[in-house]
Amino acid sequence: MSSIFTKIVSGEIPSYKIAEDVQHLAFLDAMPLVKGHTLVIPKKEIDFIFDLENEDFKNLWSFAQTVAKKLEKAYPTQRIAVAVVGLEVPHAHIHLIPIDKMDDMNFRNERLKLSVDEYRQIQDTILNS
Repeated sequence: MSSIFTKIVSGEIPSYKIAEDVQHLAFLDAMPLVKGHTLVIPKKEIDFIFDLENEDFKNLWSFAQTVAKKLEKAYPTQRIAVAVVGLEVPHAHIHLIPIDKMDDMNFRNERLKLSVDEYRQIQDTILNS
C-alpha cells in the first residue's frame, strides 16, 4: 500500500509544490504549524530516513538546504527549523518550519486551517522569492 506522500509524488493527490527534481519533492504541509511549513521527501518510498543509502541521504539534505534558503527569503524569521519525526506518515520526510520562537515548531500546537487561496498565496510567495 502506497503512502500518502507516494500518492502526492504520482499526482494522485494534489499538493502545493515548492521545489522538485528527479529524486525529491518539496510541498506545503497540509496541516501546517505556521505559514510556509514545508515537507521535503525523497520520491522513492522509504519509511525511515536513516534507512536511505548514504548518497540518497546526503542528496535529500542538500535538496532540503536549497528549499530552506527559498523559505528564508520568503519568510524572514529567526530560523528555518528542521524536524524529522516520521511517526504520522510511513515515508521519510523533513519538516522545514519558519520560526521566531521554539514554540512555533511545537507539534502539539493547533494546526493552521488555510483556504486554497491562502495556500496558493504562500506557494507564490515562496516560488517568487
